Amino acid sequence: MEHSKIEQDAIVSDEELRARLSSEQYDVTQRGSTERPFTGAHVGEKRAGTYRCVCCGEPLFDAATKYDSGTGWPSFYAPVGESAVGSETDRSLGMERTEVHCARCRAHLGHVFPDGPQPSGLRYCINSASLELEVQDGEA
Repeated sequence: MEHSKIEQDAIVSDEELRARLSSEQYDVTQRGSTERPFTGAHVGEKRAGTYRCVCCGEPLFDAATKYDSGTGWPSFYAPVGESAVGSETDRSLGMERTEVHCARCRAHLGHVFPDGPQPSGLRYCINSASLELEVQDGEA
């Protein structure tokens, strides 16, 4: 199944991203914006599959690790692998948080918090605008 409109081997230029992404996707992934809670396409998504970076197509989260945190953003307790996402300290908005980004292309995804379920105890609070769901075969 073709997972994306982009080639997974190519990191796309800013010009290509501006042309291909919606203004919200661009603002979230390239400028670190946050979509409003409960508005993202993947908040209530229940289908099995793999969530990929909307910018470069890299696999980021397995739908099996998604859970309803009640926060209004898709939440996951773990990425697909240790090297899938990177993190850095975010001191914006007068607080200190841990920002997460695609390790491959550095697109902003959201933040990770230490209040998630087991087995990790983490809550990756991710903007729907930064994700593209590759639905598992057999899912509608």
